[in-house]
Amino acid sequence: MKPSRDYPDRPILCASAAVFRDGRVLLGSRRNAPYDQVFSLPGGLVESGETLAEAALREVGEETGVRGEIVCFNGWREIIHRDADDRVHRHYVIASFVAHWVSGEGAPSEELGRVMWADDEQMRTLPLTDGLAELLLRAKGMLGSP
Repeated sequence: MKPSRDYPDRPILCASAAVFRDGRVLLGSRRNAPYDQVFSLPGGLVESGETLAEAALREVGEETGVRGEIVCFNGWREIIHRDADDRVHRHYVIASFVAHWVSGEGAPSEELGRVMWADDEQMRTLPLTDGLAELLLRAKGMLGSP
C-alpha cells in the first residue's frame, strides 16, 4: 500500500536524474498541480527494494522513454508545502543524480507533458521548479562542463 501524498505521516522519498546529452539536459513539464506546466527533472517515488539510483533511472525511463547511466550523486532537495492552517500538506525528499544519456529521444507521458533536451539559453526562459537551476549548475560542474 502506497502512502498518501497528501498530509503524509513522514516525508516521502523520491529520486530524480539530470540526464545530459551533447551538453543539453532532459527536462519535462509536469502535468499536475502544484507544478502544472513547470519544468523539472524526471523523477518520482522510490519503491521498496530498489536503490535511489535504480529508482532515478526507472523513473526517467517510465516518464520519458530515455535510458541513462548514473555518473554521480548531486545532492538532495526537500519540498514542503503547507496548507492555510500551516499543516504539512506535502513533504518530499528528492535524491538527485547526474547521468549520461544512453538511448531514447524523450517523449511525453502521463506525468510529463512537454519533454525536451534543454540548453543553457532555453533554461533561462523556461519556468523551472524551485532550486532546479542551481542543481543543474552543480551537475554540469560535476561533469566538467562549462
